[in-house]
Amino acid sequence: EVQLVESGGGLVQAGGSLRLSCAASGFAFADNVIAWFRQAPGKKREGLSCISLSDGSKVYADSVKGRFTISSDNAKNTVYLQMTSLKSEDTAVYYCAASVGISRCPYLSIPNMNDWGIGTLVTVLS
Repeated sequence: EVQLVESGGGLVQAGGSLRLSCAASGFAFADNVIAWFRQAPGKKREGLSCISLSDGSKVYADSVKGRFTISSDNAKNTVYLQMTSLKSEDTAVYYCAASVGISRCPYLSIPNMNDWGIGTLVTVLS
């Protein structure tokens, strides 16, 4: 059974940084892709970034390009999202998601991901 567990959310002042973690289990970590999404109150879930665990290629949404960095530690089966220069509009529940069995990041949309964590809340105080 695929399990994804996010951690690292919390309160942060605008301009600050946070690092989110996504611990994965239940599948062959290196043969898949993991992405980060977020959902702000009253808004649709938005794809932010994706990393291929086989070749390390990365994709970013324009909304976070240059501020957020995705990375992985394959030895720890963990994917990270380093977030910097946080803004109040970054306040959301952040989810990691896996697409098992593919090696390149797909278009960042909900139907393209198979499994989801329960999310971690990030609140940016202005």
